[in-house]
Amino acid sequence: MPQAKMPHDIEVLLRELNQDFMGWQDPPNRLLRALERDELVLYAQPILALRGEQTFPMAEVLVRLQDDDAVFLPPGGFLPLFEHFQLLPKLDRWVAHQTIARLARSPRVPRLCVNMSAQSMGDAEFVPELAAELARAKVSPAAFVVEISENDMLDRPELAGAFIASLQAGGCKVAISGFGRRSVSLSSLTTLRPDFVKVDGGIVRGLHLGLSTRKKLGAMVSMAKAVGFELVGEGVEMNETLTHLREAGVDYAQGFGIQVPAPIGLIIDH
Repeated sequence: MPQAKMPHDIEVLLRELNQDFMGWQDPPNRLLRALERDELVLYAQPILALRGEQTFPMAEVLVRLQDDDAVFLPPGGFLPLFEHFQLLPKLDRWVAHQTIARLARSPRVPRLCVNMSAQSMGDAEFVPELAAELARAKVSPAAFVVEISENDMLDRPELAGAFIASLQAGGCKVAISGFGRRSVSLSSLTTLRPDFVKVDGGIVRGLHLGLSTRKKLGAMVSMAKAVGFELVGEGVEMNETLTHLREAGVDYAQGFGIQVPAPIGLIIDH
């Protein structure tokens, strides 16, 4: 049975209510304006090395949006809109371009991690454009780490595999973030072979609570050694957690207990 058409007055009301709910009268144009006028701002959070000479060899790049009220919105305040209106590839390109420009200045943090959406994973032009931009800026692809969420990896395994292979073929590094939140098996890591795996903060924060969480982390450490990727503990909030991560053999740690995100210049510039 065909779906009944919504009455015009209800349709108009719904559109107006959606605009009020989103906070902008024309969300797609507002987002495009933010990209065109550089109203987005890069933040970064350092990633601590748990061994080796360099304290912060990597940082994760984050993004904030300056609202019309001069308030910097966190990702949850605008990323769902970019996703809803299929604009995440444009945002991902903007962040990648800005990040590469930062790397071209030879920052004190030599490797930057950038989150990429599933929409960009399905964009056939994304990786070639990224490679060309890195070449123009004379930035080593190994300094650019693309982060893919565990959710996207599990929901779109074939697409994620092709995307990772394409990035690594060009010399970029790949990280799987939030690993362990949904995964019940480590087998995907043997197939995808990322360069870094970020252990979900739920596991990391639970290390001091019981043996089962530490055993789960131990299995990931053993897999990392066998397959050849490095582990990052996400969501670190306490010094006790750092001790557990070091003792387990994890390579890096990240979280508010180490350093909160800050404007990128404060984190990576000399």
